[in-house]
Amino acid sequence: MPKVGMEPIRRDALVKATIAEIGRVGSLDVTVAEIARSAGMSPALAHHYFGGKEQIFLAAMRHVLRALHRQVAVRLRAARGDNGRRHHARLVALIRTNFDDENYTPAVIAAWLNFYVLAQTSVEANRLLRVYHGRLLSNLRHDLRPIVGGRAEALAVRLGALIDGVYLRQALGDQALDGKSASALVIAALDAGIAEANVRPE
Repeated sequence: MPKVGMEPIRRDALVKATIAEIGRVGSLDVTVAEIARSAGMSPALAHHYFGGKEQIFLAAMRHVLRALHRQVAVRLRAARGDNGRRHHARLVALIRTNFDDENYTPAVIAAWLNFYVLAQTSVEANRLLRVYHGRLLSNLRHDLRPIVGGRAEALAVRLGALIDGVYLRQALGDQALDGKSASALVIAALDAGIAEANVRPE
């Protein structure tokens, strides 16, 4: 295969290899050499494209976040229903997207756990995490407001924390849930929150 135009292909291969290797080891205790070998290229080439291990991992998390954002956007547009039912359907679609077969894999879950750890010391990782949380809460608030009014903010925070908590427990192997069960758990919390507000989807 010619080298012209290979950089995007190689970058993508390194990003996917990073997620796979973190999933295999369960932590960031992987080397650039191991990532490069998994991607079928030299460590020198990996350093050339990204710099160091933290930069490769951040690129991998940007890839995960972009993919999640695209999927959420598609599924929110596809949600159907009249008035409150459509808002509820959009919330359910958002929750289910976070736990579908592409996003809720052992490798991606391990990457998320390590992303949270890295965000404690890395300015860039912390910024990316804030962007993710801000987008998630914004999406939740948008469709909660027509249903629960002034309680939207509190319920959005509760649901966001629950989504994060399910991922962290899955990563730690504590009360692990499959994607369908995880979605059902968060959707039940959504419906309980709506019931607490004495308002149900029409």
